Amino acid sequence: MTGIADTGFIVAFAWQNDQHHSWAVDIASQLTAPLLTCEAVLAEAAFHLQSSSYVLSLLHDGLVRIAFDCNRHLEKLEELARRYEDRQPDLADLCLIRMSEIYPKHPVITVDEADFRIYRRNKREMIPIVCPPAH
Repeated sequence: MTGIADTGFIVAFAWQNDQHHSWAVDIASQLTAPLLTCEAVLAEAAFHLQSSSYVLSLLHDGLVRIAFDCNRHLEKLEELARRYEDRQPDLADLCLIRMSEIYPKHPVITVDEADFRIYRRNKREMIPIVCPPAH
């Protein structure tokens, strides 16, 4: 399995008491390559986990790999920010939408199903997601 990691996945993977921890560990066990992500997701995860060193260890150990440069995609990010202004997306979500356009065969692995069911890549396409089963 390959994919694009969202903040919620990383947090769920890290915290054993997170309601989605078992799901995240199961997803990680199925990986055939590091999950792609962006620095905005890693910054959010470090904030939520209160541990930059843990997040850096995920990079070092190869669970995730940075595969996005905001500078190279600034115009598209600004366009997405305007398009979804009413939803007030954070930078990480905008980067993940753009990453989904760049890596169309990679689903976004997220616990935030609601927003990613609304967001569209290439203006009209649903973004494929992998999320925890509904309770």
